[in-house]
Amino acid sequence: MKGFVKREDDYLQRNQHLVGLTDEQLKERFWSLVEEIVDPLLDLAQKNTSPAIERSVLLRMGFSSLEAQPLVDGAIDRGLIGHGVGHVVYRIAKEKKLDIRTAGLELIEGKHWDDAVQIFKGGNK
Repeated sequence: MKGFVKREDDYLQRNQHLVGLTDEQLKERFWSLVEEIVDPLLDLAQKNTSPAIERSVLLRMGFSSLEAQPLVDGAIDRGLIGHGVGHVVYRIAKEKKLDIRTAGLELIEGKHWDDAVQIFKGGNK
């Protein structure tokens, strides 16, 4: 065949550690390797955030982009962004027995930030 290049493949040597495994064992090995790959990504996502991500969460909670920005800024100023701005709004709503939207709007007005800092024990600037 014109243009055909024979591929030097070492697959038969590289798969020797898998040859004796059953389908169930192969499946378990596959999922174990998937966890090795995905776990650090999940850890990174859980421990890190950004203002853009926090604004996105607030948009999905029903706040406009104009409302989300001062909430994110307020959380950053107080070292609370690492807890999640949506989480801050939710906790204030729960503590003050308010609906989420009202809690967020009151935070925008400057209310309840001291309570939020207390709830999250000072944030982590």
